[in-house]
Amino acid sequence: MVTQKASIQIWVDADACPNPIKEILFRAAKRVEIMTTFVANQEVQISASPYIKAVQVRAGLDVADKYIVEQLNPGDLVITADIPLAAEAIAKGTVALNPRGEFYTDGNIRERLSLRNFMDELRSDGVDTGGPPAFSQRDRQNFANQLDRFLQRQ
Repeated sequence: MVTQKASIQIWVDADACPNPIKEILFRAAKRVEIMTTFVANQEVQISASPYIKAVQVRAGLDVADKYIVEQLNPGDLVITADIPLAAEAIAKGTVALNPRGEFYTDGNIRERLSLRNFMDELRSDGVDTGGPPAFSQRDRQNFANQLDRFLQRQ
């Protein structure tokens, strides 16, 4: 039986999580002995550790997101680029961090949801809105720094 130093857990929306971020999370889970669960609708390769597990949910729209939200406890950390999932996580008293190292907060989540919905409307009207910039080394470093800051506060 694994005894955790921290009562919080990390939940990862793993379907679209970049591999470099997964590697950072594997190392952090082992280093600080915090349970980290990768949730996806496909098999996720994980590092061997009693602090790391993968949960495969059935395929379907937002199935992984719903699973994560059902499991959350206040203070947990959710890693996701999915803004609606981040909004639900914040509403449950958890912390949400995207893979580029930006925390979602009560102060910025409504604006992010509005922008996301506006962009969805443009795309549904046939407007090419482009996509996010390529994931960079700077994004990876920002994420690692923010994750470390969060874990040091625990």
